[in-house]
Amino acid sequence: MSGLDLPSGFDLLIRGGLLVDGTGRPGRPADVGVAAGRLTVLPPGAAPAKGVAEVIDAHGHVVAPGFVDVHTHSDGVTLLGASGGGSTLVRASVLQGVTTEICGNCGSSLFPALPERLPAMRAETRITFGGDVGAYADFAGFAAAHAGVPRANHLASLVGHGTLRAGVLGPVDRPARPDELRTMCALLDASLAQGAAGLSTGLIYTPGSYAGTDEVVALAAVAARHGKPYVTHLRDEMSRVEEALEEAIEISRRSGAALHVSHHKTAGRYAWGRTERTLPRIAALRAEGMDVTCDVYPYTAGSTVLAAMLPPWANDGGLAALTARLGDPAQRDRMRRSIAEGVPGWENTVGNGGWDRISVACAPRHPQTEGRTIADLAASAGADPLDVAADLLVAEAGEVTIISHSMVEEDVRRVLAAPYAMIGSDGVPKPGGRPHPRWAGTFPRVLGRYVRELGLLRLEEAVHKMTGMAAARFGLTGRGVIRDGAHADLVVFDPATVADRATFAEPLLPPAGIGAVVAGGVVVVRDGEETGARPGKVLAL
Repeated sequence: MSGLDLPSGFDLLIRGGLLVDGTGRPGRPADVGVAAGRLTVLPPGAAPAKGVAEVIDAHGHVVAPGFVDVHTHSDGVTLLGASGGGSTLVRASVLQGVTTEICGNCGSSLFPALPERLPAMRAETRITFGGDVGAYADFAGFAAAHAGVPRANHLASLVGHGTLRAGVLGPVDRPARPDELRTMCALLDASLAQGAAGLSTGLIYTPGSYAGTDEVVALAAVAARHGKPYVTHLRDEMSRVEEALEEAIEISRRSGAALHVSHHKTAGRYAWGRTERTLPRIAALRAEGMDVTCDVYPYTAGSTVLAAMLPPWANDGGLAALTARLGDPAQRDRMRRSIAEGVPGWENTVGNGGWDRISVACAPRHPQTEGRTIADLAASAGADPLDVAADLLVAEAGEVTIISHSMVEEDVRRVLAAPYAMIGSDGVPKPGGRPHPRWAGTFPRVLGRYVRELGLLRLEEAVHKMTGMAAARFGLTGRGVIRDGAHADLVVFDPATVADRATFAEPLLPPAGIGAVVAGGVVVVRDGEETGARPGKVLAL
């Protein structure tokens, strides 16, 4: 747009910055105007500041699209409210420049379910989200619940396969009957039609792990009909990662759905270095025309629930059944043997790493355990690690999250550098404890450590992974790029100082170098602090 063709006025004008527009093209000097929630790109100095409600001086800073966090577990955090700790947790994402979060990952969403299953599922969600966030019949119900709770940034959600299974069959270890699979497909179809972003699976987690490949193919075919992706936490990211990747490829090919591999990693000592095989496999598929991408977080540790360290049979029947088994010494011995010897088709995180790599992130009734490994707790008590884990799970009613130090830096860097890999925090924002620092630090960490310090990525390439590439994968039309008419979601940061400050000891420390964040045309972060504005909404895609 030329200087002679300017709108009559702007709500916001960002002047003097280096525009990195999210496409991967080289940055260029430009000003950016915002009017009625939409963008106009201007030559430097073309627009007068007179009459503009707010002007941000971006000299020495980068102006980029707001970051899109493609992998979160933030489905219910705003629903917790301020008294439940939700406000602090939501703040961490916004302060690192994220203007859109995609939740419902790893097969776990807050919808859909048959009405008669909702009360039981509501109780189960406490374990995942640390509070009463509800369960919903469909995407419309989920969106309506969030509409009543103002938020600073936007939220989109996938449909979780594990939730579908629990919402129709319950938490049971058996194949779905044909009528049950038809019901699951119908529930998925309805939520996708209402605006859910795609289908996710978490095939290491129960009850999703109880499903065979054919069941997932049938559901992914529904996503394909809507033109939405199949997003998967592979059945194994450790010693059988290549086999698990091939299952995902088969599901994509048979269903016709685009494939997105969540937080791609090769974890555990038996899989370190296998990105040298998985990444060329993905690259070859793309060269053949297959639509396959992945995401990655820039850390060598992951985070999940402690119950996932136990064999799948232990979780058959849900929390009550697990608690009963944990109280039975004979069942504990069986769990010990399963970890030591393995179970066919089970990832077995502890068997691939050890209890010394599993630390407690959140145990609300036992905060003295947080930050310590299960092995250390066991040594201090003179007990077996499995017994320590079992006692903690029983005492906490299953509500224990952990951090697993299971990866090596070389593999993380290879995935980050892959041209089809985008960025996701895999953040698990849960009140209390010591959550993984990725929820507060992922995006500044990429920009500070992997762009500025290590030179692994060009600035424009990293921003593309965080914005335009992510928006294109998940159908975020008009987002992820800075161009005339695009949605006004923006971040302004200092490329010389941007850095993560969150650590495992202080996981919610805000980053350095994020000057301003704009969502929906409204400034939600100014000078590194929240403004209190709440323009965010649930996006129907």
